[in-house]
Amino acid sequence: MRALTLAAIAAALTALTACAPVIEGGPPLTLPSGLQETAQIGSITVSSRWLDAESDFVDTFTDEVHEELGRCMWGSYPINLRVHLENLDRAGRVEMLLNGTGRHTLSGTVEFVDPRQGNRLIGRFPVQVCADAGGRLEGLLADRQMVVSEAFGRAVCEEALGRNPRGPAATNATRD
Repeated sequence: MRALTLAAIAAALTALTACAPVIEGGPPLTLPSGLQETAQIGSITVSSRWLDAESDFVDTFTDEVHEELGRCMWGSYPINLRVHLENLDRAGRVEMLLNGTGRHTLSGTVEFVDPRQGNRLIGRFPVQVCADAGGRLEGLLADRQMVVSEAFGRAVCEEALGRNPRGPAATNATRD
């Protein structure tokens, strides 16, 4: 019984900390020049307000953002990313079926920190994305979480490092 109580307390604490912002907050801070060539993405930590998303959203988000940052940061010095998500809105599948159009939006604040210097803050800025949900068929079948997460990762690369990690292609879920 005691083990069950401790497990319940641990689960409650984990749930509470998952919602608490992982960012320090404050005004935007430009990343040091040359980071693109010297740094690589390390860990990504995500917090959020209450979001209407599937249970695996954070995993999908982290994977997609990590992949995009891996394409625009090709150095060897690890830099970690902290993200606090504020708003997520995805086009509904019924809406897509009826209208044939829709948008997915996601906004938050990202902070780059240097883990080798006690997680010293080296960059911070807001990110807002709006991704096309596609047409009727794509809107019904596409992984909406992946589409908006990839768009967010691309926006982080563009804002932080001034470049799109990939151009338009058939394997690119977002459109320019």
